[in-house]
Amino acid sequence: MADKQNTPQFEDQVESDQDLKTTTTEEKSTTSHSSKKQRRPRVKRFTRFTYWFSVLVALAVGMIAGVLIVMHQIQPTLRLNNELNEVIGVYQTVKTNYYQKVSQKQLVNGAVEGMLNSLDDPFSQYLDVDQTSNLNDSTSGSFEGIGAEVQKSEQAIKIVSPIKGSPAEKAGLKANDLIMKINGKSTANLSVDQAVSKIRGTKGTKVTLEIKRGAAIFTIKVKRGKVDQASVTGQLVPSDKTIGQIQISTFAENTASGMKKTIKQLRQEGATRFVIDVRGNPGGLMNSALATSSMFLKNGQIIMQVKARTGKAEVYKAGKSYDDGFKVTEPVVVLADSGSASAAEIFSAALQQSAHVKIVGTQTYGKGTVQTVIPLNNDSEMKFTTAKWLTPNGSWINKKGITPDIKADYPELAKLGLISSGKTLKLGSVGNQVKLLQTNLKNLGYSVKVTSIYDDQTVAAVKQLQAKAKLAKQDGVFEDTTRTALYTEVATYLINHDNAMIAGVKAVTAE
Repeated sequence: MADKQNTPQFEDQVESDQDLKTTTTEEKSTTSHSSKKQRRPRVKRFTRFTYWFSVLVALAVGMIAGVLIVMHQIQPTLRLNNELNEVIGVYQTVKTNYYQKVSQKQLVNGAVEGMLNSLDDPFSQYLDVDQTSNLNDSTSGSFEGIGAEVQKSEQAIKIVSPIKGSPAEKAGLKANDLIMKINGKSTANLSVDQAVSKIRGTKGTKVTLEIKRGAAIFTIKVKRGKVDQASVTGQLVPSDKTIGQIQISTFAENTASGMKKTIKQLRQEGATRFVIDVRGNPGGLMNSALATSSMFLKNGQIIMQVKARTGKAEVYKAGKSYDDGFKVTEPVVVLADSGSASAAEIFSAALQQSAHVKIVGTQTYGKGTVQTVIPLNNDSEMKFTTAKWLTPNGSWINKKGITPDIKADYPELAKLGLISSGKTLKLGSVGNQVKLLQTNLKNLGYSVKVTSIYDDQTVAAVKQLQAKAKLAKQDGVFEDTTRTALYTEVATYLINHDNAMIAGVKAVTAE
């Protein structure tokens, strides 16, 4: 680089020497022969001096320019090394002077985890061998646990959404519930992956969670089971056999193929329009969301945009490369809620903005970032945020969510806290747990007043509940068996009073 810069300077100097020689030759007509002999050597000495001086100057300038360029290039590295001196110093000091022997791997992993934690980004994290395995299980579509997407919240672990049909959903856990304790141990200082490792376990075993929902705090035992994350299920709406109702529990590796299979099956059964339900869908793989969204868009329509820290946004458009030529052209509406996050929001926004499909429900979660998983060694990875994704019209929905076209929500009964498992309530019991039981019974249509006192009227209502569930004991005492019967009836009630589904069916019928 330096030589190229200085070559023109060297050529300019040679041309000056030639001009000087020409001038000297023209002076021959006005000078004597002896003068000419005396002058020629001086001209040569001056010319040689100028030539070599020019060469030296060019070399010097070239060297200086080269040094400056190299210094400019290595400056970031020098600055980085200087910044890392403190980290290296701590590493060496701990490794050498800590009162117990510490492995190099432990210190390096701790440094990596610390850097990612310092980003204050709940979606950037270090993954050890067990956590990497959990992530692979999740994206492949099945694992054993309770089935809830979680993230770190202040002094607790927050449920983003329970997966549809999972043990977590069946137990009554909901989006925005805070897990305060796992098996009696506080989650305040646990990372997301540490909490997940404690919650997951062998199918059939139980985990005890202390949950905070609003102001209510309750304890619940959840029986672990096999969670099929990639499940795409569909059925005809009972009130209208021309409408197919499809639930996407998450966006995993085989979600797109599951959607294609379900649509084909419902078409054969007579469906001519569809309600796609992504409520409680915590997200998943971006490629899965792209492939599934493309089925509902015309080729060339924008699905999403991805914007890294620098450069222009990369635009993703619907096409055969994503959907293999399979298209859904029937009228469609999408159901979404606060538990719809990430890939579920990519799908919802793509259909809303590019295909002009109506969104029915409540504001979505608002996760507008993209994470990349990078292997660190044979048994660990780091997952961290590398870009933000934008909706087709260029909006960033992070921490805002997608606003539905038609607002509709579950009844208030769905928002109540749960009665703690292991509680026995009977005549004379007093407190918030009694009040919660009475509120549930009243909303279900039982004749009871909300007084926080377990009175004769409450005993009669519980006996009626036990009789309806055909329990062996119908003594009016509320314990775990009666609790299960209560929440089974609550679930049935919520299905029959699903305001968003009712509004969705109405909207798609009008299309």
